[in-house]
Amino acid sequence: MNKFNHIWLPAPQNLILSSRDVHIWKIDLKQPELQLESFQKTLSSDEFARAERFYFPEHRQRFIIGRGSLRTILGRYLGVEPSQVEFDYQQRGKPLLAAKFANSGLFFNLSHSQDLGLCGISYQRLIGVDLEYIRPMSDLENLAKRFFLTSEYEVIKLLSPQQQEQAFFRYWTCKEAYLKATGDGLVQLEQIEVDLTPTKSAQLLVSGNWELRELIPADNFAAAVVVANNGSNFQFWQS
Repeated sequence: MNKFNHIWLPAPQNLILSSRDVHIWKIDLKQPELQLESFQKTLSSDEFARAERFYFPEHRQRFIIGRGSLRTILGRYLGVEPSQVEFDYQQRGKPLLAAKFANSGLFFNLSHSQDLGLCGISYQRLIGVDLEYIRPMSDLENLAKRFFLTSEYEVIKLLSPQQQEQAFFRYWTCKEAYLKATGDGLVQLEQIEVDLTPTKSAQLLVSGNWELRELIPADNFAAAVVVANNGSNFQFWQS
């Protein structure tokens, strides 16, 4: 699966995003206390209240760093301070830029798992990103049978235990990235068809013009990006 690895570079000072470009940002959610405090100052009152509702400190810190990083990244494209970035929310809770930034044409999506986050940015194209830490699951086959198509479940059944874990999370991230791009919820997970093998890049078998890219942003992680229309120029930045 080395074909899914990419080189993550420091972002240039002047970010240029054309209609074909898709920028993927890798975010380290484990930051020093000073950086955490700096990010916290950029949050809106509702984001701060949401952060306070997390029971475990590490979950609260990951949320603050994830949102602070998202605000910092979007601020660079918009030419505003991170605290000036404003969001609206779709019916299922997916964030998007507030109406005052509609002319920017920016679409984005953020996902995080453990101490890692991924943010996708595109121009006038819907985008969805999903990231999962690959971990042992005692009920993996039952979950696959419940949420995946029969053909996908049959693929997983024939694999070794280690390959099953990788395949499960590859299926999951590909499906969820698509549903996050469209704004639909996980209730439709079993309706999204994905064709993959342990050695071949996944193909998204859905109606419409959608491009799927699988990623391995770090060891033991699976990730996928889905963007409207084909022919994307992917660039990978380290925040």
